Amino acid sequence: MEKVMTTAVFGGGCFWCTEAVFKMLKGVIAVKPGYAGGTTENPTYEEVSSGNSGHAEVIYIEYDPERISYRDLLTVFFASHDPTTANRQGNDTGTQYRSVIFTTSGTQEEEARKFIAELNASKAEGAPLVTEVTALPKFFPAESYHLDYYARNKNAPYCQLVINPKLEKVQKSFADLLAKNAS
Repeated sequence: MEKVMTTAVFGGGCFWCTEAVFKMLKGVIAVKPGYAGGTTENPTYEEVSSGNSGHAEVIYIEYDPERISYRDLLTVFFASHDPTTANRQGNDTGTQYRSVIFTTSGTQEEEARKFIAELNASKAEGAPLVTEVTALPKFFPAESYHLDYYARNKNAPYCQLVINPKLEKVQKSFADLLAKNAS
């Protein structure tokens, strides 16, 4: 019997960061950086980076729901970026860095909205989440030089200063969700 894979699409700032985070998780089969939610057909990185295409930098995750749940993916997604600041993650600003969940089913939309409501209700103080939840209109894969960016550029300053702290946080906070070879 063939395993059924499921997809999830998240935008949580720079896709180099989110790709590296989700590749560490058990049950995640593939993570592809790309673009979604804009008006330009087949956008380029330059078009998306300009903020004029309307797309967000996203990751397209293929996962085995028998090994990791959508709720677990949501937990890691919200813990690995700032979902309370519109159109900004660290020094990256613009709509292309917005916090967004592109759902691929009504069940995902319902679960994402419920999860956000739970998080907002659990915060006695602090800013509410600004994460958008919308159906995935179309996913456009990023250019090949973005794929596995962290793995190919671990010593680059951006990777050292921005991505490494996110990976360390996820490794510490979600050890039970990590794949055995994640480090």
